[in-house]
Amino acid sequence: MKLRKLFLLGIVVGLFSYNPLFAQKYGFIDANFILKKMPAYKKAQQELDNFSQRAEQEVQKKFTEVREMEMKYLAEELLLTDDMKRDRRKKIDEKRKEAEALQQKTFGYEGLIFLKKQEIINPVREELNKAVEKVAKKQKLQAIFDKSSDFVIIYLEPTHDYTDYVLEELGLGDKEDNPKKGGN
Repeated sequence: MKLRKLFLLGIVVGLFSYNPLFAQKYGFIDANFILKKMPAYKKAQQELDNFSQRAEQEVQKKFTEVREMEMKYLAEELLLTDDMKRDRRKKIDEKRKEAEALQQKTFGYEGLIFLKKQEIINPVREELNKAVEKVAKKQKLQAIFDKSSDFVIIYLEPTHDYTDYVLEELGLGDKEDNPKKGGN
């Protein structure tokens, strides 16, 4: 995945720098920094954290029930017949499978946590993307890169940093700890 992104970045940079007659203007932002400044993102992140904690507690409760059943079985094992032992082990195994299924459904690939994150974080990211697009058009930029993403960038000239412009577009204004405002 990283190699693919690097390849796409190479193509984009190559296309923008191919024709020397048409100077291309580009910039970069720190999307993670901007997101952390957005009240909607903070609220969404808190909601996601709360949801995750509740889900984790529910999964842990199921595994605790399994451990309690196992402890009870071990305590009574000597008093049980072979049929009763098989029956109890079967019930314990079923309960463990239920707990594991809930864990997978909650935390697995495209599980409830993943879906909840998409539901509450994506609208904030869309708001950020619209602001980035507006800044790109206002500043007449052909490309804006996100320095907080997986792209491997060795050096970025600070004068091309448009993070502050995006913050302004979002109505978050200048902050003392913002990266240096750039632009050509």
